Amino acid sequence: MNYQSKKRILITGAAGFLGSHLCDRFIAEGYHVIGMDNLITGDLQNIEHLFSLPNFEFYHHDVSKFVHVPEKLDYILHFASPASPIDYLRIPIQTLKVGSLGTHNLLGLAKSKSARILVASTSEVYGDPLVSPQTEEYWGNVNPVGPRGVYDEAKRFQEAMTMAYHNFHGLDTRIVRIFNTYGPRMRLNDGRALPTFIAQALRGEDLTVFGDGQQTRSFCYVSDQVEGIFRLLLSGYSQPMNIGNPDEMTINDMAQEIIALTGNRSKIIYRELPVDDPKQRRPDISKAKQVIEWQPQVSRQEGLMKTLAYYKSLPNEKLRQQDYTYYNTK
Repeated sequence: MNYQSKKRILITGAAGFLGSHLCDRFIAEGYHVIGMDNLITGDLQNIEHLFSLPNFEFYHHDVSKFVHVPEKLDYILHFASPASPIDYLRIPIQTLKVGSLGTHNLLGLAKSKSARILVASTSEVYGDPLVSPQTEEYWGNVNPVGPRGVYDEAKRFQEAMTMAYHNFHGLDTRIVRIFNTYGPRMRLNDGRALPTFIAQALRGEDLTVFGDGQQTRSFCYVSDQVEGIFRLLLSGYSQPMNIGNPDEMTINDMAQEIIALTGNRSKIIYRELPVDDPKQRRPDISKAKQVIEWQPQVSRQEGLMKTLAYYKSLPNEKLRQQDYTYYNTK
């Protein structure tokens, strides 16, 4: 297949956790992949194995500024955004800008290239939900001026802007609402519960749980998430779609599972629950099952074993890079 005949896809946030796995998937599918990232939270090590490939190129760029990509584009995946409270509490303005200005720039690029665009939204649009499981029709319970509002409202605006381009300009759009996803390449110091627990257990430390640990989450392994995103992009469905694993568990249970998995004697210690932290997360994936024939395939035990093996392979200094000021139980 020559250069001109390959499908060309732009993936923003390419050096991040999910973005890098999406680069891998589309490379494997034979696409020409253009990765873009300003590296504010991404890591080039996640994609350095792709640099020598003829069908991969990388742009170091902030999508909140004007985005130019030469020649044709068939698809755009907009995954550029901080995704953990440690990040978006540290860089709140950039978080708002990438969800608003960045989305506007990429929708404009998609329009100019007649490309299909999929934007990465989040279960955080549901806020601290009053219903469970969360369906796509639920409007959410979000505090727009709370500390998490910069992320939640950026994503809600992103969805509104995307649908406006779809309805007014006839742009071919997709919206994925991503629930808790885990796996290799998650930053150990980004504050999320699962990598924090694993790092603490591997160091022989006690595991830190915020609140009473009875808040629930539903964890989806990264390969399942990528498969759902891939299918949604190639589907004909333009409304928001939940992609996540509905297997709900408490944070306490997850901590105990990590302790058992690592064979450690760690205990659980408790700290105050952060402001507006959601008490429950569980996706309704009926639409994904019906429309794109998708549901999770990787069991939690299998996914955790693969994730643990990845973290065990990291240099010791990586395991020590941890920030306990807050972790994201989302």
